Amino acid sequence: MTPENHHRHSIRLKDFDYSRAGAYFVTICTYNKKCMLGNIINDKMHLSKYGSIFENEWLQSSNIRSEVKFDKYIIMPNHFHAIIFILETHDNLGAYSRSPLRMKPKSLSSLMAGFKSSITSKINTLKNTPGLPVLQRNYYEHIIRNENELNCIREYILNNPHKWQLDMENPDALHKTTLKDYYKFIT
Repeated sequence: MTPENHHRHSIRLKDFDYSRAGAYFVTICTYNKKCMLGNIINDKMHLSKYGSIFENEWLQSSNIRSEVKFDKYIIMPNHFHAIIFILETHDNLGAYSRSPLRMKPKSLSSLMAGFKSSITSKINTLKNTPGLPVLQRNYYEHIIRNENELNCIREYILNNPHKWQLDMENPDALHKTTLKDYYKFIT
C-alpha cells in the first residue's frame, strides 16, 4: 500500500465536537460485511454467539459509561444501528486540544473505539484468531437534529429486520435499495 494512493480521510464533520451533548445515530458493519452476527428468520433477528457478544458488550458499555444514554438499537446479520445520547457533563464543557492523534475522552469516537475493540478482542478470543479484523475500520454517524428525526430513526431501527430482504447490506438481497433510499429517513 503506497501513501500516494491510499489516504485515510475522516468522515466526521471537521469542526464538530463529538463530545458535545446531543443525539447521534451510528452504524457499525462487520469486516467485509460478513453475516456473522445472526440470521433474520420470519422478520426477527436471531443472534449468533458473536451477535450475543456484540449485544452483551453494548449493554456493558451503557453500564460503565455515565456520560452516555443508549436508546433504540438493532443488531443485524452484518451490521448494527444505535441511537446514542451524549449527556452534558463538566468534562465536555471545556476547551480541548484538537490533535488528530488524540481522542477526546467521553466522546462518541472514544465510545466507539472502546466498544469495537472489546467486541473484536472477545470474538477473536472465542474464534482463536488473535489480531484478525472483526469490524470495519470506521463507523457511520449522523447527528440527530430534532425530535421528528429521532422518531423516524427509532422507527427505522425497529423495522430494520422486516426490511432485510431489501437491505443494501444484505448480500442475498435481490432488489437492493440505494444509499439514498437507505438513509432517506434522516433527510
